[in-house]
Amino acid sequence: MHAHNAPSAPEAGPPVIFEVRTATLADARFASLIAETISTSAKARGTGIAGRTPEMIRGKIAQGKAVIALMAGGEWAGFAYIETWEGGKFVSNSGLIVRPELRGMGVAAALKQAVFRLSRQLYPNAGIISITTSAAVMKLNSRLGFRPVSFAEVTQDDAFWEGCRSCANHGILCAKERQVCLCTALLYDPAENEKPA
Repeated sequence: MHAHNAPSAPEAGPPVIFEVRTATLADARFASLIAETISTSAKARGTGIAGRTPEMIRGKIAQGKAVIALMAGGEWAGFAYIETWEGGKFVSNSGLIVRPELRGMGVAAALKQAVFRLSRQLYPNAGIISITTSAAVMKLNSRLGFRPVSFAEVTQDDAFWEGCRSCANHGILCAKERQVCLCTALLYDPAENEKPA
């Protein structure tokens, strides 16, 4: 459990305080709101964000593979989860979403760090992959040791790519035979980043 005191503009009043932690079964009550926020965000930005259902989000919470950010009063602030591919050879940090009114306050960075730590804890030998159109996510990943790679270097698991079906850019991905799209592929390789001393 980590409490964060997010930066705010001087005229904005006191800083926003939030907690980021592994989600628990009690947090499943936010699943519909999280799914709706992901969908609304994808439409507003006109970019490729794959849809998520409340049932899928509840499943990730139940499996202990999700992190959540909550405001001091217990309101939902943000969410992210872990997916596994090829029997745990690869994992992805997915579904990172922050309530629109809280963006730019450090919630996404705190969530990204938390879901990354949870991934390393649960799957220490797995490569962590990220496919994104977001410059902010690319910047966060870079700080954690991710590097841009070709789509051929990440999982070829059909189920992973099936997650792109609800994305607005799915036609491009299919036309390019899953070799390129508007997203950038990033990889954290534990063998590269955690060399013995």
